[in-house]
Amino acid sequence: MPNLPIIAEDLAARVAKLEAERAMTLRLARTDILTGLLNRTAFTADLAERLDRARAQGHPLALFLIDVDAFKHVNESLGHAGADLMLAEVGARLLADSTQGELIGRLSGDEFALLSADVDVAQRAERLVARLCRPFSINGRNVAPGVSVGVAVSPHDAVDGSDLQRFADQALSRAKASGGHRWSAFDADLKGENERRRTLEADLRRAIPAGEIEPWFQPIVDCRKDRTVSLEVLCRWRHPDEGLLVPAAFIPVAEELGLIGAIDEAVFEAACAIAAPWVSAGLIDGISCNVSPRELLDPGFSRKLIARLEQTDLPATALTVEITETFLFQDMALARRHIERLAAKGVNVALDDFGTGYSNLRAVMSLPIQTLKLDRSLIDDIAREPRAAKLVASMMHAARALGVTVVAEGVEDEGQAIMLRAAGCERMQGYWFARPMDARAMEARLTAERRPARTTTRARQDRGRQIAAMG
Repeated sequence: MPNLPIIAEDLAARVAKLEAERAMTLRLARTDILTGLLNRTAFTADLAERLDRARAQGHPLALFLIDVDAFKHVNESLGHAGADLMLAEVGARLLADSTQGELIGRLSGDEFALLSADVDVAQRAERLVARLCRPFSINGRNVAPGVSVGVAVSPHDAVDGSDLQRFADQALSRAKASGGHRWSAFDADLKGENERRRTLEADLRRAIPAGEIEPWFQPIVDCRKDRTVSLEVLCRWRHPDEGLLVPAAFIPVAEELGLIGAIDEAVFEAACAIAAPWVSAGLIDGISCNVSPRELLDPGFSRKLIARLEQTDLPATALTVEITETFLFQDMALARRHIERLAAKGVNVALDDFGTGYSNLRAVMSLPIQTLKLDRSLIDDIAREPRAAKLVASMMHAARALGVTVVAEGVEDEGQAIMLRAAGCERMQGYWFARPMDARAMEARLTAERRPARTTTRARQDRGRQIAAMG
């Protein structure tokens, strides 16, 4: 007969081993390998549980988010292995400085979190900054990048874990924006900013289908003919309460919310519908539309754009798509596919912000790019910096050799226009010629330009200067 006690003992040992292995697996699943602290998933779960208990007991909890300042520089100077050693040391210091019951985790690369029942927020935050700003000895080198700390308190600031993290992160961003090596707490100012942002988000989601975000146009002028030849499409938000909003007031939020594609699509379709009759009547040659980097990174972007264009009355040859020089060199293979696909359909491609990055004319020569748009930073210097003028002149010479059109952006005064004309640049845009305007004002301008006997303000100014010069 089998020895039952031995079998039972062996079974118990196997069960214990399995339980130990399961516990180890669970512990590893909750642990950040580099620092030994809780990982993001485990910290977030424990944060929610502790907030529930503290709320039931009526106790406050403070969440501190800690971020290493200038961590990119640390990576570059120490290498990834050295930077990892420093992050491990940050974790060790947090553990050594922690008090009983505090929860510590590493949320991502160089971001850590600490949950504390210590109600003296200022004292605890100052201690964190002091301990973590002391130099680290990494592979025989002393480095002291410092840290920034943001803090939010439950239930005063928020009762939900995700809100508490978001508010602490906003306080952290303010600390970093103030120069780092310091801490900041979520307060009434950030609360007001957060409420305004929430209102903006809700309004923006409503505004797109409501048609409140509309295309505006800025002329691109041919200085030889003194007339508008094409238009750059911009956008404005005609907010029912706030009035007319410029892109800087809402585009960053739209990008964060993933709404930039919907805005671009709505503005593109409206602009094509408005401009198609102007092109048909010969008032302009076409329009030029900017494309966001997020859209360009979509492998299907060019196909989708062509499909949208085919639903409008605008000819493909009347559309110019502006891509940034930065994107061109960020993913040359993808950029080439987009450019060649668009060119095959007759769509023109312009390289925007030219002169700020690589400015590689060899790439322009190898791709079907029809237009270069000189960045306004070059234009700002051209009237007062001889070297800038020489650089623009050399770019114009190379562009002519390649058969590429050059447009100077951001021309704001007569001196810049004269210098650019002398350098051979014939197409320009900027406040010296016209500010962006809505469709009605643009149609009136284009119609007036085509009147044979027109006398524009610019023409009157030119004649006045000529008369003055003759004495």
